[in-house]
Formats: sequence, structure tokens, C-alpha cells
Amino acid sequence: MVNLTGVNLCPPPFVDSNLYLHSKGYLEGRLCQKVADDLKCCLPCPMTDWIYPDSFNSMTVAANWIAAVSAICCVYLLASWAALPVDKTNRHYLSVCLTIGVLLMNLGFVIPLAARPDQCYDKITPHSMSTSKVCGASGSFLLLGGWCGVMWAFLRSLSLHLQICWQVLVGRSFMIFAQAAGWGIPLLGITLALVFSGVSFRFGSTCHLNHKNSLADVWIPLLIFAGATVIITFATFGYCVKVYLASLYDNSASTEGSSLPAYTSSVRTVSPRQAYRRVKRVIALQWRGIAIVLIIIADVIFFSVIFVFQDNVVQSVTNDPSMAKDWVTCLIGAGGDKNQCLKYAGSIVVNEATVTAVLLLLGLNGIWLMFLLGRISMFTGWYELFTSFLPSSRRQKEFVSVDARHDTKKELRNSRSYEMLSRDSSVVVTPLSPVKSPSPGRRTPDYFGQAARYNVPVRSFSSPRGPQTASWDHQETFARPERPERTDRQDMNPLGMNRI
Repeated sequence: MVNLTGVNLCPPPFVDSNLYLHSKGYLEGRLCQKVADDLKCCLPCPMTDWIYPDSFNSMTVAANWIAAVSAICCVYLLASWAALPVDKTNRHYLSVCLTIGVLLMNLGFVIPLAARPDQCYDKITPHSMSTSKVCGASGSFLLLGGWCGVMWAFLRSLSLHLQICWQVLVGRSFMIFAQAAGWGIPLLGITLALVFSGVSFRFGSTCHLNHKNSLADVWIPLLIFAGATVIITFATFGYCVKVYLASLYDNSASTEGSSLPAYTSSVRTVSPRQAYRRVKRVIALQWRGIAIVLIIIADVIFFSVIFVFQDNVVQSVTNDPSMAKDWVTCLIGAGGDKNQCLKYAGSIVVNEATVTAVLLLLGLNGIWLMFLLGRISMFTGWYELFTSFLPSSRRQKEFVSVDARHDTKKELRNSRSYEMLSRDSSVVVTPLSPVKSPSPGRRTPDYFGQAARYNVPVRSFSSPRGPQTASWDHQETFARPERPERTDRQDMNPLGMNRI
């Protein structure tokens, strides 16, 4: 009897699964078909090398590099918000937390770009998070960043809706609720996803969520919050359109010159013209946040729908091998040349253009944040911050009055006959000569008999002066004299009345 142990009984390029019975990794990630009772032929790992053209790998690497640029943009925004004053950045905790979420999602693409992991545990089995630390890290960051992006987009949309539609002044209470929900729900979501589903190499060098229990613990809750964000955003826009249309028919002269009402005002006491002005002002301040919310939500919904569809297609091929019969037959007939059979692979996977678009859109979120939340004043703020550390900027210029600046001229320093300098020119103003008295009949007072002397005022800064001790005499100002301090008030705090 012939011993067939270690012999591949499957036609190329397929591999007999009996050769890797004790493998680890993500065993459910194998794409196999059962040929006989004890024979199962599997596609070599990774699967994307057989169902997509060679350009797919180049596109995934390009998407990872775009994500790296997005991560740099997020780091720049966070550093600017932390180091620069608020008048240069207009920072807000909703923007900061949303940027942190997008940065975490970008790290899911940057880590594989730096580590360059091997996607396969063996010839037919992809790595899972239990067999590859890089896989676990990239998949965890991708899931956590996606959850955080959706949650903070939802909270930002909710905050805007409360301000515009319900005139609610969001303050400290909403901030505490936002921090608890914006970080608590993503941590709970990623914990459930890693425990009940896990991550593995599905397509590309980044690990993605496995199919098992993925609908219940990730995709459905994620789509619920994303859908709620879309509904709230369009409800806010609908209210804005309603207020605008109402303001067009409000021609009363009493409301044209009125000021903006407070957020706490009642809706019944606000005229359509006033409501439109308030809504217009809020939209002008928040349009960047609205745009980035819509972009992130659109990306997440697109990614979720495509990934769920991909999971269902792969699972259907695994359960019903006849769906991939034409493609398998072509691979066997072509001796493993995938280029001759790519036209049959389109029926069992999502096409290359769609998958590439998903990866590129996810990597572009940080760049969108840079364009929409970044400001020109940030660059000037960094310039001012760096120049403030230079030695030349630390020199303090001494204040010199205008008349003292004329003393710097050499010819004026040597002259001792002047009393005061003219500000319009450098001509020396000399004392006027005495005026001769007229005839003895009428005598004119001698107003200019003596030279005019210039007395330097006490407040003049034309020359350096030492510290002077000011004295006060109540008799000169006709003020009441100081009362003697009472002994029973010596222990009182003079600032006690200003305490809050």
C-alpha cells in the first residue's frame, strides 16, 4: 500500500488541508472546498493574491501611506491645540476628541506600514491576533478609531442640534456626558468585538474584523449610531431651511433692528427674523464641523456596507462551493495562472475599485480634518512661539520719550545754550533777548526780561530717574486725616469681602 502522508493530493495551485492539521492562526479564514470525504483543497494564502490583480497590493500600500500623512496632520492639529493659545486655534473638546479618534484609526494603517508583517501563518492559514502582535495592534486601533470617530461625530451633531433647534446652551453637563459616552461606548464596543469575533488578515496588510458574530457586536451598533447622526444632521438642516423660509415672509419692521436673542429664550418669543439670524450665526461658526461629521459618517457607512457584503459573499462561497466552480476550474486548467481567471473571480468578491476606494477614503479623514479644522493663524502662532525663544526677542527695549531721542545727536549734546528742542526740527530754541522799553511816555511790562527756564516735570521719562517715595499730606488736598487703626480689626483679612 502506498503511503500518501505529506503528499499534496489537490491539483495546483490548491493545497491539501491535511498537510496543516495542527496549524494555528485563523483557521476559519481558509478558503477551501471539500473534494472527497477526507480531502479538502484550499487556496494558498493570502487570498487577495489570487482574486485581485497585482496592482491591488500597490494600491493598499498607497492607502497606507495616505493614512500616514493623515496621522501627521492629526498630530499637528493636536500639538497646535495643546501648545498655542485659543485665539490662534479656536480649539474645542469636540474637535480634539474627534481628531484623536481619527488618529487612532490611521494608526491601524500606519503600524503595518512600519512593521511589514507576514500575513500568513502557514501556506493556507492567515494570521490572527493571537498569532501576530502586529495584527492585533492594527486591528484594535482600526476598530477603536472607527468607534471613536462615529461616536464623536454623533455627539458633535447632537450638540449642534440642541443649540439650533432647541436653544439649549450646552455646557459642563453635556461635556461630562460626551466624555463618558464618547470614550466609554467605543471601549465597550472594541472589547465585545475582540472577545466574540477577533481580527485577522482579510485583505491587505491591515487586520480586519472576522465574520463570526460581527453583525451583532460591531456592525449593527455602529450603523445605528451612524444612522442616528445622519438623521439628526438632516433634521437640523430641515429646521434651518424652515427658519429661512419663515424669515422671508417676516416683513415686520420691529424685528429688523433687534439683537440676537439668547439661547435660553423661548421659541414662542423669537420672531422668524431673529431665529434666522441666530441660526445663520451658528451655521457660520460650525459649518466646518458639520462638513467633517458628514464626511466621516459617509466613510464609515460605506466601509461597513462593503465589508458586510464581502463577508457574506465569502461565507456563501464557503457554504456553497458551486458558486466558485467556474473560477476554480479555470485556475486548475491554467495551472495556477490567476490573470487568466480574474474575469471569473468578480462574482465571488467585491471588485478591486470598490475595496480600494474604501481604504483610500478611510485614510483621507485626517487630511480632511486638517483642511476643515486647521487655520492659517496656527502657522503664525507657531512662528511667534518659536521666535519668542530666540535671544534677540528677549531683549526689552527701554522706553524713551520723543524729546529725549533728539539728545542722541552729537552737535546737540555739546550745546549748553538751549532750553528745549523743537520736535519738528533739530533747531535749538534759545532764550529770547530782552525787549527794550519804548519811550518814557508809556511803559510796557517787561514780560521777557528774563530767560525762560524749562523745569523738568515729575512724570517726564526723558532721563533715567531713581525710585521716588511718594508722600501724601491730607492738609494739601483737604482730605480727611487717616484714622488710627483699631486694635480689634488687626486680624481681619482686607480681601475678605472679595472672596467668592
